[in-house]
Amino acid sequence: MEEYQEKYQKWLQNPIFDAETKQELEAIQGNDAEILDRFYKDLEFGTAGLRGVIGAGTNRMNKYTVGKATQGLANFIKKEGGEQRGVAISYDSRRMSEEFSKEVALCFNANGIRTYRFESLRPVPELSFAVRELGCIAGVMITASHNPPEYNGYKVYWEDGAQIVAPKDKQIIGEVNAIEDFAEIKSMSIEEAKSAGLYHEIGQEIDQKYYTQLEKLVLNPAIIREVQKDLKIVYTPLHGTGNIPVRTVLKELGFENVYVVKEQELPDGNFPTVSYPNPEDPKAFALALELAKKVDADVILATDPDADRLGIFAKDSKTGEYKIFTGNMTALLIAEYELSQKQEKGILPQNGAVIKTIVSSNLTDAIAKEYQMKLFEVLTGFKYIGEKIKEFEQSGNYEYVFGFEESYGCLVGTHARDKDGIVAVMALCEAAAYYKKQGLSLWDQMIRIYEKYGFYKEEQISIVLKGADGAAQIKQMMENMRSNPPQTLGKYTIKEIRDYQLNTVVHTQTKETTQTGLPKSNVLYYDLGDGAWCCVRPSGTEPKIKFYIGVKEDTMEKAEAEVKKLAEELKKIAQ
Repeated sequence: MEEYQEKYQKWLQNPIFDAETKQELEAIQGNDAEILDRFYKDLEFGTAGLRGVIGAGTNRMNKYTVGKATQGLANFIKKEGGEQRGVAISYDSRRMSEEFSKEVALCFNANGIRTYRFESLRPVPELSFAVRELGCIAGVMITASHNPPEYNGYKVYWEDGAQIVAPKDKQIIGEVNAIEDFAEIKSMSIEEAKSAGLYHEIGQEIDQKYYTQLEKLVLNPAIIREVQKDLKIVYTPLHGTGNIPVRTVLKELGFENVYVVKEQELPDGNFPTVSYPNPEDPKAFALALELAKKVDADVILATDPDADRLGIFAKDSKTGEYKIFTGNMTALLIAEYELSQKQEKGILPQNGAVIKTIVSSNLTDAIAKEYQMKLFEVLTGFKYIGEKIKEFEQSGNYEYVFGFEESYGCLVGTHARDKDGIVAVMALCEAAAYYKKQGLSLWDQMIRIYEKYGFYKEEQISIVLKGADGAAQIKQMMENMRSNPPQTLGKYTIKEIRDYQLNTVVHTQTKETTQTGLPKSNVLYYDLGDGAWCCVRPSGTEPKIKFYIGVKEDTMEKAEAEVKKLAEELKKIAQ
């Protein structure tokens, strides 16, 4: 019998698995492809935690795989002596998020570890804030971020409020993988946990402290008061956690015309109005655009289910059309606003630092140079930006000013150590007020930024390859590109190939090889010169291989045409 069939039979027969789980598995008896997909591997506890389809099986998100992850993390926390400091726990609107968050809390409690669980759903950035505010050893967020509705996930944060990085990530993964029997997972009743002083609920007090920190970051409160009656904002939380925090912060700042998309206002893990609750996807804005046209909105905002990402549309004053922004554009519009205003007010630190990921826009480099900020590049994943913030605080060498990744996430301030869609909404609405006073929309200002620095254009292409076969295909594609590196891409001769897996930078003309200076990661990066670049990597959270392209031209039309050409070239060599 194949190993996956053996695992399947164990789940059917082992008394540890409940009747509901067995019923779900009995329903797929004889469906070999489905059994294979559910049991061909264990859902991997990676450096970002867990992410998977909800359901019964070892390769699924369920109370047993969640329990195993929690028991492993609990074992690690006990070795670190962190029981009394405790763990903060939050969850989003996805199916099973609330139930999983309770399972997580009670598993920690049964291991003698205090928990501070939010009374109802809260966004990722507030969980990150709560970890540090409460002095916790760790935090857990139940979310699958912007994945399709069938997914859920489990993100682990450490005491600095950032997601786990080396060496803690590998140590925790080791503890999780060491659990071979689901019988090792401890639990207790909520009544026992409360009477033992282990289970605590948190809510409004943390909310208010979080909002207070955000409001301290406002640079031009007087301008908001001047235009608050004129600026019209449409917002959709896409059935997620952003609704209450976004509305609260905008109201406290004085914005009066905030229109929320009614059909997408309330939390709903089935995401009935969108197939993919992702502000990167223009289709997610269909209802918001309808509302914006009715009310003549200046800006349209959408946060993803755990409210760490922000997507926007803004009006082009010349045509009256609403234009979509990429994640790079949104972040860099905020960066230019924050840096220029701080410089004007004389509060821009001399040792200021801006951080971007290796797949983010090279426009960042130009903005950092303009304001004499030190630019740092890190691997994909906001945890690496969080790690840098901690490093700056410990060394005092640099002061964090702004950080972002192209996947629609940025952070103004250091109250959180992860992407914060709530603070991004706040900063963007403040910027919208500031530019409106000058007779400019956010789109007009974006064009002004391009005219100042050059027309940088980026594109990301994802190829979805599901299941065991898909994983093998992705692996093969990466191997092909690694073993047969291209010499040219389109009109460009490749200047430099960075292989983050092998920790090498090969300068193609001189053949000189240096090191990347970053941790190992399965990423290939091609520097094409003249501001152009390409990058390829497998997704860490979805069954995808991702291609990133960036160019710089002297007009938007040229930049858009060049990006398309490069995308086609990159897809060819990856086959």
